[in-house]
Amino acid sequence: MIQSSRIKILNGAKVRPDGRYVLYWMQASQRTRFNHALEFAIAQANELQLPLLVCFGLMDDYPEANARHYAFMLQGLRDVDEDLTHRGIKLVVKHGPPPKVALHYAKYAALLLCDRGYTRHQKAWRVEVAEGAACRVIQVETDCVVPVEIVSNKAEFAARTIRPKIHRNLKEYLAPLHQLKLKRSSLHLRIKGNIDVANPDGALSKLKLDRSVSPSSHFLGGAHEAQRRLRQFISNGINGYAYGRSEPAAGRVSHLSPYLHFGQISPLEIALAVQNARNVSAQDREAFLEELIVRRELAINFVNFNPKYDRFDALPVWVKQTLKFHSTDRRPYVYSLAKLEDANIHDPYWNAAQKEMTITGYMHNSMRMYWGKKILEWTRSPKKAFETALHLNNKYFLDGRDPNSYANVGWLFGLHDRPWTRRPIFGTVRYMNAGGLERKFDIDAYINWVKSLA
Repeated sequence: MIQSSRIKILNGAKVRPDGRYVLYWMQASQRTRFNHALEFAIAQANELQLPLLVCFGLMDDYPEANARHYAFMLQGLRDVDEDLTHRGIKLVVKHGPPPKVALHYAKYAALLLCDRGYTRHQKAWRVEVAEGAACRVIQVETDCVVPVEIVSNKAEFAARTIRPKIHRNLKEYLAPLHQLKLKRSSLHLRIKGNIDVANPDGALSKLKLDRSVSPSSHFLGGAHEAQRRLRQFISNGINGYAYGRSEPAAGRVSHLSPYLHFGQISPLEIALAVQNARNVSAQDREAFLEELIVRRELAINFVNFNPKYDRFDALPVWVKQTLKFHSTDRRPYVYSLAKLEDANIHDPYWNAAQKEMTITGYMHNSMRMYWGKKILEWTRSPKKAFETALHLNNKYFLDGRDPNSYANVGWLFGLHDRPWTRRPIFGTVRYMNAGGLERKFDIDAYINWVKSLA
């Protein structure tokens, strides 16, 4: 089912009667399952009695991306190519800025479909395509369970304000999406790209990238791996999730955030799988869906409605005021970016968290919170601390440069939170310390596990 609220016409152009195919410019939603944009494109192609072509633009300098991110994405595009071929749909991947690639293939298209992105450059790309295309351009939102503007028309204050707005719409949008059959195959089209995603390593070697961060050996990219991890989580991980998710050494989390970031799996598919899972307690089910839907879509709401989402200025007024008041407080330690990046400081818990991130491209959420709070405590100014945390987050995490990343880093500094007891350096921003880790978690088991990664 594709709700009309997911669909938005982006320009005033008409469907071209002389078009050779319908074009789906894939960008944010790099998958074939539970992809509303793809299914809507197939429906339009069938109605127009045309084949469907899917294109993808691969640029060298995607903002803040490096070889780790590109390797994961290319592994995913290999899966997309295989899965589209099985459905009689041709994928062409061309080197160049995504909007330029989309407009290149749109020259002979009757209609252009695209998925939706929420960051400023993703929005700008869609405007560029809509203004430059000679055919109608339609955007289909498919990476939220409930479309952003259906939930709210403003930046929400916190989870407690967005939660009821999401829940009152969940029944309508938690609906399966069935795959359509394309009536006219596009595999015969004599249209080519210039990047072969069937060989991800070969494609990676030809790109001019930041190679300072190597690909992760702990996460294989792609929809096929995402499906495997989802099945494994439903079978072995979700029971006990409500309590076990907080323990860094327990491994009772889904590890699906990198796949959500690249659109290699749909949040709707995950939500339905969890909702329909057997022998799962209501507490575990609700705890997971709270993270997947409410918290994730709060982050998307933040990025969509706050143009300063990646800057210190995006933080609430009370946060900036309290941190400014305490900005001259004496820091117990002050570390440079290089010291932090090398995990070469006095705190073994923090070092372990940093090493997990640099080695794997992931960090358990409990450790992310401690990691970020300590950057605030050990950096000369709150603004510099914010920039440092965001830089490291986006450089090493596979799910970096994502609405969730921007909101999570913001939360470390008070976003979507409330004032707490006043303390030095933090003011009324929530505080965390090593004693809390020792009381709540088996932190030694976590450290030993990180040592084993190396």
